[in-house]
Amino acid sequence: NQLLTTNAWLQMQWYDHYLQWNQSEYPGVKNLRFTPDQVWTPDILLYNSAHDKFDATFKTYVLVNSSGFCEYLPPGIFISTCNVDVRWFPFDIQRCELKFGSWTFDGWLLDIQMKKADVSGYMPNGEWDLLGRIRGRNEVFYECCVEPYPDVTFVVTLRRRTLFYALNLLIPCVLLSSMTLLVFLLPANSGEKISLGITVLLSLTVFMLMVAEIMPATSDSVPLIGQYFASTMVIVGMSVVATVIVLQFHHHNPDSGHMPRWVILLQWVPWFLRMKRPGEGVEPTLSNSQADSQSKTLSSPTTTTTTIPTPAPSPNGHLPYMGFQTFHTTELPVCLDPDQLTTASGVCGLEAGTGRSAVLHAHSGMIRSVAVDNQLQALLAEVQFLVERVREQDRQLSLAEQWQFAAAVIDRLCLVGFSVFNIICTIAILMAAPNFGIALSKDFL
Repeated sequence: NQLLTTNAWLQMQWYDHYLQWNQSEYPGVKNLRFTPDQVWTPDILLYNSAHDKFDATFKTYVLVNSSGFCEYLPPGIFISTCNVDVRWFPFDIQRCELKFGSWTFDGWLLDIQMKKADVSGYMPNGEWDLLGRIRGRNEVFYECCVEPYPDVTFVVTLRRRTLFYALNLLIPCVLLSSMTLLVFLLPANSGEKISLGITVLLSLTVFMLMVAEIMPATSDSVPLIGQYFASTMVIVGMSVVATVIVLQFHHHNPDSGHMPRWVILLQWVPWFLRMKRPGEGVEPTLSNSQADSQSKTLSSPTTTTTTIPTPAPSPNGHLPYMGFQTFHTTELPVCLDPDQLTTASGVCGLEAGTGRSAVLHAHSGMIRSVAVDNQLQALLAEVQFLVERVREQDRQLSLAEQWQFAAAVIDRLCLVGFSVFNIICTIAILMAAPNFGIALSKDFL
């Protein structure tokens, strides 16, 4: 509320020649006490008073001795206005003025002289330290009058004790800003990265409301602790945005295609961050060239069979046909004429004497060979389909691992960047206060 409450008393001394007496005529009477209504008293008031009654002094007796010397010591609880500069809060130093002067007498009628302030009865305050007091006598000339109007002004210098605010505001804020870094340490699969960032942001908002209640409603300057809280909230907000980007990379759909060209920077950033890809440095058990050679070997058997026209392959259920290579066979002549089988050596290569039974055995062998060929070709089609499907799954898994690794790299990069940014902001903002070292040595050490 920018008000200074001071419990003090005034020391006013003057001579009144109308209040003198001879002690020989009045033996034993050295001094007298009068109420302020019975004798003249100067109308000394606090110019910058904020009290409801303006004059907060208690009317005590006026002590008068035989020489006419009068002494008036009215105590009071003075409430004065004080322009508070909150720029370096809570490491601020405030200077408040107490301006005393006559309300109706000018300088030609009442000359005010100052005395040294006595602080022997000063009681230390738990929130403020009294650094010093400066007194001075001023004369003000107004346009209406030619006579001066003197006043006595005391400048009180106070330093705010920061231990209370450090334990209740600064240290929790530093801890909350440090918890922001934990967002980048959580695994993306945990599902709590966004929740932690939003929780820290809400906690900082609560502390901002507490600071707003303590600070006076002024727009002259932004307090130091407000700047620190604002920068911390910016850091937390940026961390939430970075977390959204990390999660989008981690859960990226591999069917959308390969990684864009600008993500190639993840090739040297992992080296800078001392990160390795999952499975990097492990030799694969079977390369693609070996798999292709094996598939070609399976599709080209060396057995020699009779070439028989085969029907076109049919789809395997709801799975599409993936295609296969046909068998390379050697053609053999087929002999169906019974007269040629009676020769010693026919074109069919049958010896004489075997007769029709050899023809029947040859026909049955060809039928069995055609059936086996159809089964092998169907089996080869199924195996090739499974191989292609496994390769497609491996390709999608490889793309998914690339996106997940990119998310991990961005996560680690944000961890390093936000850590450095947080430390720099904390040191640069808090140590910018002129009396930061004084507050640290007196309140914490």
